[in-house]
Amino acid sequence: MFGKRGGEPRSNPGMGLTSTLPKPSAAPVPAPKPREPVSRAPVTPPPAAAAPREAAATSDNSAAVRPDSYYARKAEVFAALIDTIDLSQLARLDAESAREEIRDIVNDIVAIKSFAMSISEQEDMLSDICNDVLGYGPLEPLLARDDIADIMVNGARQTFIEVAGKVLETNVRFRDNQQLLNICQRIVSQVGRRVDETSPICDARLPDGSRVNVIAPPLSIDGTTLTIRKFKKDKLTLDQLVQFGAISPEGAQILQIIGRVRCNVVISGGTGSGKTTLLNCLTRYIDTDERIITCEDSAELQLQQPHVVRLETRPPNIEGEGEITMRDLVKNCLRMRPERIIVGEVRGPEVFDLLQAMNTGHDGSMGTIHANSPRECLNRMESMIAMGGFSLPSRTVKEIIVGSIDVIVQAARLRDGSRRITHITEVLGMEGDVITTQDLFVYDMTGEDAQGRIIGRHRSTGIGRPAFWDRARYYNEEQRLAAALDASGADEPAGML
Repeated sequence: MFGKRGGEPRSNPGMGLTSTLPKPSAAPVPAPKPREPVSRAPVTPPPAAAAPREAAATSDNSAAVRPDSYYARKAEVFAALIDTIDLSQLARLDAESAREEIRDIVNDIVAIKSFAMSISEQEDMLSDICNDVLGYGPLEPLLARDDIADIMVNGARQTFIEVAGKVLETNVRFRDNQQLLNICQRIVSQVGRRVDETSPICDARLPDGSRVNVIAPPLSIDGTTLTIRKFKKDKLTLDQLVQFGAISPEGAQILQIIGRVRCNVVISGGTGSGKTTLLNCLTRYIDTDERIITCEDSAELQLQQPHVVRLETRPPNIEGEGEITMRDLVKNCLRMRPERIIVGEVRGPEVFDLLQAMNTGHDGSMGTIHANSPRECLNRMESMIAMGGFSLPSRTVKEIIVGSIDVIVQAARLRDGSRRITHITEVLGMEGDVITTQDLFVYDMTGEDAQGRIIGRHRSTGIGRPAFWDRARYYNEEQRLAAALDASGADEPAGML
């Protein structure tokens, strides 16, 4: 379609396009016989073939890194490919057809240039070039693996991943810093953002909701730094968190009831503790007839209800204008008749607007915040309100928090890489100038096994009637709540994540 074999034009009646490759001065080296059916067969997406190779690279530090000669050949073939194909017509094809066309032309180029390459090396080059043209280049095999939680690219020559809570270095590298920056620009442009020297910091997302952060030179001294927080293709549920040992069955039932009876919930935790995952799990128990509005910096939440409005912040343009902040979104969504407001992450003075919404008829609203304990979560909310320039007395701020927040769910990432829900805590009221809370559910660490994995158990603190008991009774959930609190007093060890 886009090239020709042996100097003869090759065309496709459906596209009506032809383009030519230069005729070799000597007889072209024929492609090995096994290659012909491969180039004509429908191309399997690269992840299936590439993932095992990358897995081997990460598990075996002695795995060979591709030599510089490979990248030099690849650059030469890539340049010839760009000169040969019509990118505007290629963009009209579906992904599978485009890959097949690229494979055909790359085979022609390799034959014309008489590169001495094995079949496996040619396959690797074909896969890499297809990923460069149609996908995210060397990142494609890593993005395809569902066991990877984070991808951390520290310049063109160094890439780390997080698997099962542990950070490992891979053999993935980029041709140069320009290729890495081009891939970053391709990612952020999909959500209408940009990254360059004038705007070197950018937050974005992938089509599956994975969170992306890019920081480019001159701020990043050793080359562009790319961080991707991957989301699993199959979204986790509370039942799966129980299987992983992140929470006990009784604790999961309490969380289900909290989500069902419209308690105002703040999910607290450190970086990588699973706050957004837990928020996604809780939203599954929202009734399908409720109108939900989400406000996020990068749209990550994937709610299953039919009536969901998703809002996303916008950074300033190149002139420094047009910025839409999280506070702007929270203020505006109050005019959109929401029944629940869900803020992906509270980072600043928007916490005041969220608390006001929780306190004015939008029961069941939720959000996440960075904090290491429920008590620290309350202190951080006070600090964020003060950062917003609100000249309110400290006691008034605390009264607003007490009147708005019903439950704080604390998530933690332990030193062995496992994630646990360590507290389910109620906000009760005030004694003097101190906010009073009570723990319904806690996680106790009891030791570690021979492999260094932490052993512990989830237990109820013995509270028979939590403060939201009347709310649970209004929704006919008081019997389930009582049963969960009674059953969770047993001393049963938690499993491992």
